[in-house]
Amino acid sequence: MTIKEFHEALKNKKTSVKGTIVSYLDKIKKENKNLNAYLEVFAEESMARAEDIDKRIEEGEEPLELLGVPIAMKDNILIRGHIASAASKILGNYVASYDAFVIEKLKKAGVIFLGRTNMDEFAMGSSTENSAYGPARNPFDSERVPGGSSGGSAAAVGGGLAMAALGSDTGGSIRQPAAFCGVVGLKPTYGAVSRSGLIAMASSLDQIGPIAQSVEDAETIFNIISGKDGLDSTSTELGDHGAKPQKRPGRQADKIGVPKEYFSEGLDLRIKKSIDDIIGKLSKDHEIIEISLPHTKYALDCYYIIVPAEVSSNMARYDGIRYGARQNAPDLLDVYKKSRGEGIGLEVRRRILLGTYVLSHGYYDAYYSRAQKVRALIKKDFDEVFKKPARDATPASNASRSDTGWHSVVGGVDVIVAPTTPSLPFKIGEKSDPLSMYLSDIYTIPANLAGIPALSLPIGKIDNLPVGMQLIAPHFGERRLFGLGREIEKMIK
Repeated sequence: MTIKEFHEALKNKKTSVKGTIVSYLDKIKKENKNLNAYLEVFAEESMARAEDIDKRIEEGEEPLELLGVPIAMKDNILIRGHIASAASKILGNYVASYDAFVIEKLKKAGVIFLGRTNMDEFAMGSSTENSAYGPARNPFDSERVPGGSSGGSAAAVGGGLAMAALGSDTGGSIRQPAAFCGVVGLKPTYGAVSRSGLIAMASSLDQIGPIAQSVEDAETIFNIISGKDGLDSTSTELGDHGAKPQKRPGRQADKIGVPKEYFSEGLDLRIKKSIDDIIGKLSKDHEIIEISLPHTKYALDCYYIIVPAEVSSNMARYDGIRYGARQNAPDLLDVYKKSRGEGIGLEVRRRILLGTYVLSHGYYDAYYSRAQKVRALIKKDFDEVFKKPARDATPASNASRSDTGWHSVVGGVDVIVAPTTPSLPFKIGEKSDPLSMYLSDIYTIPANLAGIPALSLPIGKIDNLPVGMQLIAPHFGERRLFGLGREIEKMIK
């Protein structure tokens, strides 16, 4: 069931919370050995909460929208009293002493946490193969990856082992696995959801967001977890930023932008055709505009300078003294070396080394400082596209597409439509070269660099493997994403 269906069934007394939790726990017991989506299941705690909620409902309590909903949690989000290892050996025994802001909000809403899900170590990866506890697997083909770094959360929802889940997205880590597992994934605007209680990877890019079975479910969770938090100075109230009002029932985006840079060489032609089909259907009710985001080609290079730099700073605390499992050694330097050497995996080490290099004397200006300037240009590209055009702006004559009715104008776009991934889910072990792995995030990274919201939703299958489509909106434009997302869902049902 979706969250909405469960809520209706609970309200009409057609199901119980305990019965629902039992069914999920049974399925996890049968199928998690194969999927490795969960690192730990909170079976006893889940059952106790379910019984308590059922009792309250019997006594007349009106079920809230998320009351009793079984949700999975990525292993880098703190839940008080539970291990939060970020899928790393160095934090294998770390027990959270407080709840993340999003956990506090979900607890108040009555959510039941089923367990913590597998991920790439410290969220560094695109396949969940970098987990210290073994790779998670795709629910549509266990020989393939579920994506990453929130692969366990996406596999749990896509495989029916959770009604919904939370993940974190630094360069596509919610949207890419959502696309690979046939579910909906939202990366909110930077600051729309507090990062308090999230184990940091790259602090200027990280965002917590929902993974769900439908756009409506993702919106329901987002409405609960968003908002200002005093412990995160970058967080803000969504209501403080006016979203475009809905003009007609079920319709929010009048002008849809299609960036030519996202449909170039490297995109699987079958994915391109699937998205083109959706764009064709949307053109009946919306104006389709061909746009250009010229600095997109630099996004990947820019990202893999900025992120390792921030990783280098954030990972310094895991030294066996302040945080992390300590290994015995004769002196302090050897404690550091041994603790980090045995506790931290290869990909994390690679990014620490790269980040330390680009921040070092003599290279800061050449690499990190320049990457930040490029990041500003990438953000400016999106600002220009979303900016309302001047009244005398005319379409670029050389960009018209008479065969499809597309045309190009300066700005004025409400939502951008693009692929989520360049390929279908790849096989475990297929991308052993780090550079080929990094390329799997090529379409998701720009939204993180710009700090804008993006939503991935499933639009069908190719060879029984899910295909994802990405919607991108301006800052605090989540409502536009949900409106158009629901419209697309209706098209493909």
